Amino acid sequence: MPADAAAELTFQHTRDVDDVRQTILDVHAEVRGDFGLMSKPFNAVERFDERLTAYAQRSGWEAVIARTGTGETAGFCFGTPLAPNSAWWAAMRPPLPDAYTTETGHRTLAFQEICVRKPWRGRGIARHLHDELLAGHTEERVTLLVDPTVGDGRVRAVYESWGYEQIGQQKPFDDSPTFAVMVRDLEQA
Repeated sequence: MPADAAAELTFQHTRDVDDVRQTILDVHAEVRGDFGLMSKPFNAVERFDERLTAYAQRSGWEAVIARTGTGETAGFCFGTPLAPNSAWWAAMRPPLPDAYTTETGHRTLAFQEICVRKPWRGRGIARHLHDELLAGHTEERVTLLVDPTVGDGRVRAVYESWGYEQIGQQKPFDDSPTFAVMVRDLEQA
């Protein structure tokens, strides 16, 4: 694949999870398996599908699928604007001030998942997926959760290179890892 592998890809945007559910589940299992994470209950396909279903029911949910010219999936990402009643900030450590965590439905975009298959890693595809999802969004900021132990911290370092800063930690689910919570201004996209 050439240096600018993303130039040979198409990016499908969708708000219909049923059109891409199996693709997302398959890529999730493959990529999390590459990192040795499929043995953890939080990453089980059924558990991931529960979260995918819950996220996709929220207003504004959107996924982006990267595909080759032959239709092979290179990766995906998805996210959702945080609703006024969002529990996103509830498990923060340390707790954040109400002025920071008050959501309007238009203030913060949650970048919830990204997976790039092994043949396309290290070629800028993740950044292209990220930027495709953020394009056109008018929220003030974007937030994400990353397990700081995955890839010996390299995944977190990638987000830092994209302008994200860690603002705390949270363990949003009983079976989840403790995530680093990262935020950046959306204008940086």
